[in-house]
Formats: sequence, structure tokens, C-alpha cells
Amino acid sequence: MASIASHLVFHPAVSQSLKLGNTTVGRDKLYRAVQNLARFLSWYYLSRGEKDPAARWTALKSHLASARKLLRLGKPVEHLQAALRASTAPGPALEQVTAAGRQLAYFLYLSYDAFVWANSVKLYTLTPDTAEKVAKRSNRFWLAGIILSIVNSFIKASRIRREVKAGRHLTTSEKVSTTKQALKATDAATRHQLTMDLLDLWLPATALNLVNIPDGVVGILGFTTSVMALRKQWGTLGGK
Repeated sequence: MASIASHLVFHPAVSQSLKLGNTTVGRDKLYRAVQNLARFLSWYYLSRGEKDPAARWTALKSHLASARKLLRLGKPVEHLQAALRASTAPGPALEQVTAAGRQLAYFLYLSYDAFVWANSVKLYTLTPDTAEKVAKRSNRFWLAGIILSIVNSFIKASRIRREVKAGRHLTTSEKVSTTKQALKATDAATRHQLTMDLLDLWLPATALNLVNIPDGVVGILGFTTSVMALRKQWGTLGGK
């Protein structure tokens, strides 16, 4: 019995999960997945007229949203650094501009989001009108960041296709093979990011009332992209 318990406790998947939970990105994406699942369940129960379970899931969604804002207080600086790196990275000018612009938009989105959190916990008091304006600006920059990311992905994917096509006539060698593998990996990562962005696009768009999508659908979209991000982070840490 002790052997079975030891096998379970020290299973590689358990150890990998602990590694994932020890990263800020891992915790944020896990919270985000549960938050959006709670959003869906709250909508589901409300649509059935079951107010008590809906209230429980709504409360969980709200608490996780606040917790995630707290976790991300230092992230604006990360995006600012990423913007500076992107602006000096080699590559086509338009690809550089969209990559840097995306990071700057996320920097502003999370900076405004920090004020939203500070106001929600009464650390810094905003008038209702000002709080609404700050929240809207936060969502606008979030939407702008996603749109720039989508444009960047299309530009990058197009460049990769041209490079792959140009390299087809080359003779087989270890260097050429390595380059092709690197291009395939970059292409896969670009497509993965593009898929996530196309799904995430509707979250800030809905928050800004630009589209009218049911809250349950928004929750499913957010849950899906959160799981995708978790899987990516899992792979980064060495998981399969």
C-alpha cells in the first residue's frame, strides 16, 4: 500500500504539475481556466433559473479575477522589456513593429488593469465614472494587443512559407535540415498563437460591447485558450 502511495505521490505527472504551479504563468493560466469555467457554469445555471448555484460560481469567478490581477502586478514591466527586445530583433520591419506594438499594448492593458484591481480592493479609490473609463481603456489595449498579435502572426507565417519555399531547392545537409526543423517549429508556434488570439479576441470585444456574445460562450472560449496556454507551459517545462 505504501509502495502504491509513493508511486502516486512521486509520479512524474505530479512532479511536473508542481513545477507548473510554481510558475507565475502556470498559476495564472490555471486560475484563468477555472475562472472562465466558472463564468460558463454561472451562465448555465442562470439560464436554467437556478440562482443559488449560479451565485456560487459567480463569486468564484470574481475572486479568481481579482487574484489574477494581483498575480500580474509585475507583468507590465515584462511586456515593456519584451517590446524593447522586439524593436531591436532582426527581421522585416512590419514584423518588428507589430511585435513591439503588441507588447506595448499589453503593457498599457495590464497597467490600467492594476488600477482596476487597486480600486476593487479599496487600495486606491476611483469615482464610478473614472473606474469605468479605466476598465474600458484596459480592455481597449487588451483588444489592440490581440489584433496586433494576429497581424504579426499572419506576417510571420507568410515569411516562413516564403523561406520554406525558397529552401526546397537546396541539397540535403545537416545545416539545411536543422533550418527546416527550426522553421517548422516556429510555424507551429505561430499557428498556435494565432489560434489562441482568434479565440481570445472575443473576450475584450464582448467586454467593450462591440459584439453581443452569450456569457457562456465567452467562458468556453476563455477556458479553451487557457488550457492551450497551460499545455504550452507544460511543454516548456519538459512535459509531454
